Amino acid sequence: MKRRQLLAATPGLCTMTVATAQATPPAELRAALPQARLQGSGVLRFFGLRVYEARLWVEPGFEPDTYARQPFALELVYDRRLEGQAIAERSVAEMRRVGPFDDTQAKRWLALMRQAFPDVAAGDRLLGLHEGEGQVRFFHNGRQTAEVLDADYARLFFGIWLARQTSAPALRDSLLGGSR
Repeated sequence: MKRRQLLAATPGLCTMTVATAQATPPAELRAALPQARLQGSGVLRFFGLRVYEARLWVEPGFEPDTYARQPFALELVYDRRLEGQAIAERSVAEMRRVGPFDDTQAKRWLALMRQAFPDVAAGDRLLGLHEGEGQVRFFHNGRQTAEVLDADYARLFFGIWLARQTSAPALRDSLLGGSR
């Protein structure tokens, strides 16, 4: 397996450390989530190498068990170069851990994520904005790359980090902070 594929591989094989710095919401969130605050963050590591820092932005009253019906944003700040294709493929595999879907959906969602996730370099940001009830917009360094209205996709995609079935439960706990 190539290095970039290894780094995009299953978060369950990774270790995580908590990042506790206070942060200001990214500009692309301010209009959509005017009261957004940082719920929690963590660093995903693969074989000791930092892959990205994840940050969960929520509005007051956010309930983790019903994340799929609420507005929030998940921001990933990458520490290394990864190919967008590998990120998209790994996302489909991780979504299957959260819940079942058919091959037609997988193909449609993979095409969406290939558009949404360009190749990234150290310091690049990918942000997924879940506007509630299945509307999702993706941003790369503040520029919108894709948009979809699909409640099943939204639940399964963000479930990679927020569902109880995640392959990275320690990262989930860090993102959710004290509201597990």
